[in-house]
Amino acid sequence: VQLQASGGGSVHAGGSLRLSCQASGFSLDYYPMIWFRQAPGKEREGVSCISSNDGSTYYTDSVKGRFTISRDRAKNTVYLQMDSLKPEDAAVYYCATDFEWPCNDRIATVKDYAIDYWGTGTQVTVSS
Repeated sequence: VQLQASGGGSVHAGGSLRLSCQASGFSLDYYPMIWFRQAPGKEREGVSCISSNDGSTYYTDSVKGRFTISRDRAKNTVYLQMDSLKPEDAAVYYCATDFEWPCNDRIATVKDYAIDYWGTGTQVTVSS
């Protein structure tokens, strides 16, 4: 299982970025995909997930209506479209997966130690 995140960058508040997570060694048809983020001095937090079976999506409250998670099965890639970015969204973003973790509306409370596979992080900077 390998995950490679990309697409981070630096934007002004109100701007947009699209993160990508290329998965290899497994199929998105069978694994839920999760985006986490970690800001300096803070714990890593679950941001969004997409389920493997029906593609249901869930978001932590702070990003609802602004972020959109999606997947391209043909490319085995997951995306996180981030719009209306705020300075508090600045963090290192990680994609992750765990076959046994159920993507659901408790995404905000998922603990990073419960997730088996992690990709590299990608830095998102938002200036005010």
